[in-house]
Amino acid sequence: MHSDYDRRDSRDYSSNNRGGRDRDRGGDRGERGGRRGVPLAELDPALTGTSHKVIGCARDVHMALGPGFDRTVYLHAIIDEMRTQGIDFKPDHAFDVRFKDKVVGKCVADLFIADRFIVQIMSRPGEIGSYERAALRAQLRAADLELGLIINFAGRLLKDGLVRVLNPDKLAALRGENTDTGHDLDEADAYDPDAPN
Repeated sequence: MHSDYDRRDSRDYSSNNRGGRDRDRGGDRGERGGRRGVPLAELDPALTGTSHKVIGCARDVHMALGPGFDRTVYLHAIIDEMRTQGIDFKPDHAFDVRFKDKVVGKCVADLFIADRFIVQIMSRPGEIGSYERAALRAQLRAADLELGLIINFAGRLLKDGLVRVLNPDKLAALRGENTDTGHDLDEADAYDPDAPN
């Protein structure tokens, strides 16, 4: 069973994409109070290059399996595909959660890719909501990482289930800015279909 992902031109922006292309390029977010997204160009090219390889693996899995399976099926399939592609990763990787310099718990990422970013795998109908974005952003803060991906295999088109989540504190620190950005900022962006796989 093949998905419609590769049957459509990746430049075809459906209404389900919700303007992700403009957000990734720093466009106005309109419904989110006019905050601007972070362009992919501002991230480390090696980081975005590896994330595109992971997205390519996810696309291959979705094309082969299509939607409808439990998330563990997709997790095992993408692990197998990333091994085939030579992508370095750690499954079920735990990070310490700190409060006032004390470890108060752990959070577990589905996939920790190349010691650089986190991937969460989902398989459930519907849009990726603010809770899933906030949970991944919390993991990014615990791990002190700038990028995370949520990949939801449940949709007919994989691109509608790809969301990039950023850690604004880490990005500000990398730019040498004040890192007190506030934990209520929504810096999650939809997948950029223009980006190379």
